[in-house]
Amino acid sequence: MTATHTPAGPAAPAEEAAGRRTGRGPLAGTLLVLTVLLLVSATAGLGIGSVPVPPGQVWGIVTHALGAGWVEPDWSGARETIVLDVRAPRVLLGAVTGAGLAVVGTALQALVRNPLAEPYLLGVSSGASLGAVAVIVFGVSLLGPLSLPAAAFAGALGALLIVYATARTGGRITPTRLVLAGVAIAAVLTAVMNLLLLTTDRGNEARAVLAWTLGGLGGVNWGTLWLPSLTMLLGIGVLLVQARNLNLLLAGEEAAATMGLDVARFRARMFVLVSLVTGVLVAAAGPIGFVGLMLPHIVRLFVGGDHRRVLPTAALGGAVFLIWADVAARSVAAPLEIPVGVLTALCGGPFFLWLMRRDARRNTDRGVA
Repeated sequence: MTATHTPAGPAAPAEEAAGRRTGRGPLAGTLLVLTVLLLVSATAGLGIGSVPVPPGQVWGIVTHALGAGWVEPDWSGARETIVLDVRAPRVLLGAVTGAGLAVVGTALQALVRNPLAEPYLLGVSSGASLGAVAVIVFGVSLLGPLSLPAAAFAGALGALLIVYATARTGGRITPTRLVLAGVAIAAVLTAVMNLLLLTTDRGNEARAVLAWTLGGLGGVNWGTLWLPSLTMLLGIGVLLVQARNLNLLLAGEEAAATMGLDVARFRARMFVLVSLVTGVLVAAAGPIGFVGLMLPHIVRLFVGGDHRRVLPTAALGGAVFLIWADVAARSVAAPLEIPVGVLTALCGGPFFLWLMRRDARRNTDRGVA
């Protein structure tokens, strides 16, 4: 990624302004609480279902599978299969997807300087979905098992670049223009995707893909988890390294350039990164919206605006949130399973409207038209 040099002199206050509100509490304590919540959430995700498994038995099954010789098995083989082969991959995918979407949303909000930015609203998820559906419908397999994630990445990157170029017409991006461009591009991409599904002669496959477009964690297995897990860790690692540069962008492009950041090159590289993470996660779990919108705003209330604090906190918070969303999705209307993307939209839609009203009030107080 782009290396930066911090010049001495009058430009120094710009970085200080960018990193303002660095913290509202001890970061270590917050991360510890969220880690405990993540373990509790994972335990609940492994134990709750049509066949309930007590927490003690859940940990017994998991530790025994990890080779703990002191654990005496007192559970049936059926319960062990349910916990290890059915629920564990699902819980892990939920944690990985929630963490990845939360950090991508955090990065996008800084990159485009818009508090309403997130992969779903900006059409990135729709682009990834179209790429994935195209591979399925046309039976493309040039890259073997990587064909689907590669197509989703290409679709996500293409959609993000189109939205950004459209919103930047006239040389200036406004929050309203960016969201409207994202909604419009997402609508077009979704229409093309639906057309592909309607015209394909693979009826059963089309129905399965249509259900996948609502977002869900079912059907995952251990063999498919390595790619989203690795991509999520890569994304978080790179973004943490670039946290200072993300802070600089919050102070404005001119201030960031004064501090030695090549804004255009940095933004281009970050666009590729967030598109890669989004594409792989969408290929694994379908388009799950609003996680990247809600979590960054929520965690900033506790840790401030410094991305060195926000990114790890958002990752843990996103993992906890999506695990519980999946638990609710398969429990609220059991034995019917609600797509987890439907539940996140039910939470995120009102949150989005609240953010819009809050920003409108702030602009009115400042006298901004």
